[in-house]
Amino acid sequence: MDTHFVYPILISFAISALIGPPVISYFRNLKMRQTERKEGVESHLKKAGTPTMGGVIFLTAILIVSLIYVRRYPRILPVLILTLGFGVIGFIDDYLKVILHRSDGLIAWQKLLLQIAVTAAFSFCMIRFYHMDLDMILPFSGGRTISAGILSIPLLFFVVIGTVNGTNFTDGLDGLASTVTLVVAIFFTIVAIVTGSGLEPISGALCGGLMGFLLYNSYPARIFMGDTGSLALGGFVAGMAYMHKMPLFILLVGIIYLIEVLSVMIQVSYFKATHGKRIFKMAPIHHHFELCGWSETRIVAVFAIVTAVMCLIAFIAM
Repeated sequence: MDTHFVYPILISFAISALIGPPVISYFRNLKMRQTERKEGVESHLKKAGTPTMGGVIFLTAILIVSLIYVRRYPRILPVLILTLGFGVIGFIDDYLKVILHRSDGLIAWQKLLLQIAVTAAFSFCMIRFYHMDLDMILPFSGGRTISAGILSIPLLFFVVIGTVNGTNFTDGLDGLASTVTLVVAIFFTIVAIVTGSGLEPISGALCGGLMGFLLYNSYPARIFMGDTGSLALGGFVAGMAYMHKMPLFILLVGIIYLIEVLSVMIQVSYFKATHGKRIFKMAPIHHHFELCGWSETRIVAVFAIVTAVMCLIAFIAM
């Protein structure tokens, strides 16, 4: 039996599970703690003081596994660049939040410039060294590809940064972003195996890393992933999609990310247009369901199920 994709999962899970407790203890001692917004969901105020920046747990696992496999599977490098690059941006953002003891970190334009720089590094590496074109598989077309022509590069930046920030919005409940992205990572692992793309070590590493992380991030969370983790997860999803020529499939497998972003856009636009009225009780939309009486575990389960169903549809669309 070919186990080339199993070992990355097991190794990454073991690393993530083993380093979790010391990382949690270390961050707690350093007072690297989450600051909850006073205008947020009232029940979340009890989470203030929970260590954050926990994304370093599964990112460490991914990095170690990738270093083990990158010589045999060099195509994982662009995905690793995008994942770790956005993870570093998130780490800086989280660090500023903790040091300044406020819920905001990097200024919006600073974060955007850094995201553009990381996306540029990914696109340059993918095109220059791996000779990837930017054609995209059209869902439900039997594998036919289309090209955006001169808009391909601007579209890449839009898709990558949009996916990253959508994942960031999804990180608002214990285990939500972890669980949803775990399902997406399983999807891309299967795609990598079926297509022989050589990307299964890094997608398997994320699967294992997230499973280990969920031992400590599921409700009630002992540590939050912070922007360190959520931005990195978005980078992974976008990177895997582009390396498989499947950015259009993010609309399917990343449906939760899209809904989260749209809920914020709709809420803000409606609030401004109506001078103070709201469509949702709170945005992003997972907070709306919370205020409707749903428990965090129920929201996580429903969002994960929706993602799993959309991933099945994406397989059909291939």
